[in-house]
Amino acid sequence: MRRLAIASLLALALTGCGGDTKSDEASKGTEDPAGVPFGDAIREARSVEAGDLPAARGRTLQQIAGRLPAIQLGPATSIYTPGTNRLAFGMLDQTNTFVYGKTGIYLARTPDGRALGPFAAPADPLLVEAPFRSRGAAHPSGEIAAIYNASVDLPRTGKWYVLAVTRSQGKLFGAASTIEVTGNDPVPAVGEQPPRVQTETLASAGGDIESIDTRVPPSDMHGTDFRDVVGKRPVALLFATPRLCQTRVCGPVVDIAAQMQTQYGDQMEFIHQEVYVDNDVSKGYRAPLEGFGLRTEPWLFTIDADGRVAARLEGSFGVDEFRDAVEAALG
Repeated sequence: MRRLAIASLLALALTGCGGDTKSDEASKGTEDPAGVPFGDAIREARSVEAGDLPAARGRTLQQIAGRLPAIQLGPATSIYTPGTNRLAFGMLDQTNTFVYGKTGIYLARTPDGRALGPFAAPADPLLVEAPFRSRGAAHPSGEIAAIYNASVDLPRTGKWYVLAVTRSQGKLFGAASTIEVTGNDPVPAVGEQPPRVQTETLASAGGDIESIDTRVPPSDMHGTDFRDVVGKRPVALLFATPRLCQTRVCGPVVDIAAQMQTQYGDQMEFIHQEVYVDNDVSKGYRAPLEGFGLRTEPWLFTIDADGRVAARLEGSFGVDEFRDAVEAALG
């Protein structure tokens, strides 16, 4: 395994919806009390303490990387603005197998710039209970079973260099990438009122569920139009396309939504909106996504009873973040 070179960053997008890559480390372990089979590695990676990772101590990003063996970082978020941001990502080894361990993020403006961090990046499982698993469900022995997320401070616009350090099987590894912080965020932010878009329902589709849901089997989150309910009761609005996803996570996040609906459906409305016109990527995004200014998927917005965005999640998110977003809307 080669030495990590910050100056020649490797960013691997989480593309593709299928595959047979297995992670033996992720598949070890037993089921939790809810019947979800978390692997030992994922269970351990869900908690990150201050002493789990090297302190920055005024060092540069290159110095922290040192001679760490290099793995690959795949960013799962794309919109960053000055201030506090959510940075979600996955990590893969040289065989393209997902890596799970206690993880943190370091940031700098240049490879030899003073590093900020580490910002804790706990793993968030994509695994759901058996009744909610679709054909595209995440599985502990599958190619992706959890996603990392960190809350990071990005005080200025421009390019930032990112180093993720993870402790896996007793060893430290480094994964590098870059992100671009801009002053422009076209997507409805927390505290704002979202556009009152009209989402597609089973009724508006004339009963043709497959035209508005590529999940197998289809979900039951198509009974209500967002325009009819926003501002009247809390809403969880999920933009995702399980079959046509440009990442590996649309199937799992819709499964998570279905599971959350059974837990919170009496308190808020759950709506799933497909992404592409006629379920054809070449035809572009459907009108509700255009209305929200979206250029990536999946996205989750939770809106409180007053009709304001309580939380938003881009790209990939697991059970923990989804639940936090729901509870933010419920107050």
